Order: sequence, then structure tokens, then C-alpha cells
Amino acid sequence: MKNQRMTKAALSVLATLLSVSAISSIQSAQAETVLRLSHFAAETHPGHIAAKQFKENVEKRTNGEVVVELYPANELGAPPEQLEQTVLGIIDMNLPTQGALDKYEKAFGTVMTPFAFSSYDEAHRVLDGPFMEWAAPKLEKQGLVMLSNWEYGFRNVTNSVRPINSPDDLAGLKLRTPPELQIVAALEAAGAQTTQIAFPELPGALTAGVVDGQENPIGVIYHNKLYELQDHLALTRHVYNSMVHVMNKAKWDALSGEEQTIVREESVAAGNLMRKLVQEQEEKELAAIKESGVQVTEPDLAKFKAKMGPAYERVSEYSGKENMKTFLGFLEN
Repeated sequence: MKNQRMTKAALSVLATLLSVSAISSIQSAQAETVLRLSHFAAETHPGHIAAKQFKENVEKRTNGEVVVELYPANELGAPPEQLEQTVLGIIDMNLPTQGALDKYEKAFGTVMTPFAFSSYDEAHRVLDGPFMEWAAPKLEKQGLVMLSNWEYGFRNVTNSVRPINSPDDLAGLKLRTPPELQIVAALEAAGAQTTQIAFPELPGALTAGVVDGQENPIGVIYHNKLYELQDHLALTRHVYNSMVHVMNKAKWDALSGEEQTIVREESVAAGNLMRKLVQEQEEKELAAIKESGVQVTEPDLAKFKAKMGPAYERVSEYSGKENMKTFLGFLEN
């Protein structure tokens, strides 16, 4: 992957960055190092709030010798394109989910196994501990340094046809998903039909009735106002995933030891802030969604888990059976 020719998307991003650099601040121009951090979260989302804290603290602690430029809300392309540019070194830092990273290292595909985690605490314990120790060295072989785990959340289903109280209620519903196999496998095992539509096109697809619904974490449903286009929200919590702060390895290696320490410490601090904000805000966001008139249901998740056999097989085949065995071992400890 690292030696592949640049795609049109990569060239487009490079042109954008060159244009932006022409109007960069005097501080950026004078800095010894500029780190470009691109991500997909909306500017009001906790992901961007955490990114701003990361920027401010890194710049402060390095006395302005390291400047962080932020490019939120898919400004530099769709999430897969952003990650590709980070591998190529056009963008320095990125916040992909495990579903994007598993295209480069299959071990990351195990994280999004349906119903793998029962709580945020469990997910954080596994991802920050044994999973990171195991997966980070694998990712470095692909040219990416894994700095820390941030947050995204448990994913839930919305639709405009009927309330979801059991897997039977999903039967026949056409739901938009991202291209991640794990999400597709989970919803299809539960009885839904799935189709992949680029996220920027999702509001139009929901409005036009191209799809009946979609699935995302509560924060995404709220901050992108998807709930305004749907009548029902089911708290299915079928897949957990998070943003992962990664950096181009060559750019990382070019930092001094002290700068590396600061960057990693502030990455962890920003991730912790995002986790705190996501969990604190979910309750308020859910209340606001209910107040808007959306019917919210809390189905019995055991009935959904009971149908996940085919999904587990698909995820295991995709991620690698040995990888899945290792990951499941982390859950048991």
C-alpha cells in the first residue's frame, strides 16, 4: 500500500493542502513542524472538540514548534481517502474507525464483531490494553503509528417504517450502512436488507425513500440531524467502534523523542475527553431526539445476539480465524 501510485483523490487532497498552506498563519509558517490532522466528525461533534484540545495542548507544550492544522467533516475527502492519504504521507494524522483500518490490517476487523462489548468500560479496557499491545505493531508495518483510542460509540438503527422491538421487525427493511462488512453482516443476520450509500448522500436517500433507514451512534444521528428524517430509533447497540488516532510513521519518526512523548500524551488526553463527552452527551441527545417526536425503543438484545451465528462466521473469515481467536481471548480475561 505504501508504494502505490497516488490516486486522483490523493492528488486532489494535495492540491487542497497546497492552497491552504498559502494562507496559513504566521505561526504555522514559522513552526519547525506542521501536523495536518484530518477526520470525518462534524465540527460540533465531541471528536472535533477533542481534536481542538489536542491541537491547543500540543502547540502550547512545544512552544509553537509543532503546529497542528485541523481538517474536520471530511474536508479532505471521504474517510477511506483520508486514511489512504495518511498512509501515503500527504496527510500526517487521521482519526479512522477500526472499519477503515482493517483494510490495512485485518486484526482491527475483530473489534467490530457484533455484540462483542456489553459496555463502554469493557471496550476501553480491551482496546487500551491487550488489543493495542497486539495490534499496534502490526499497523506500523503498514506505515501507521497507533497513538491512542478515542471514541465513536455503540451503533443503533433508525427507520421510518415501524418501531423495532425484535429482529422480526427488521425483516424487509432496507437500511443504509457504511461498507464495513461487520455492520452489514450483523444487520443481515438480524433480517434486514442492506445497501451502501456514501454518508454525504444519506440525508437525500432518506428523504427520497431510497432506503427505509440507517444505523449510527447516537452522537452521529443527533449532530447530523438524521433523526429529523426518521420516525423510529431502536437502541440495538449491535456494533461498537471508535475513532483511532493514527499518524504517518515517517512523520512520527521525524519528531524528536520529546515531541513524540507530547504528541502521544495529548492524543490519550484528547481521547479521554472525547469518551467523557460522548457518554455525557448521549443521554441529553437521546432526550432531545425523543422530544422531537421520534419513537425510541429498547429491544431485548438477547434475541438479536441469538441470530448472530452467520455474522460471526463472516467476520471471522474476513478478519482471520486466528485473529478472531486472539481477540475473543481478550474478552474472556
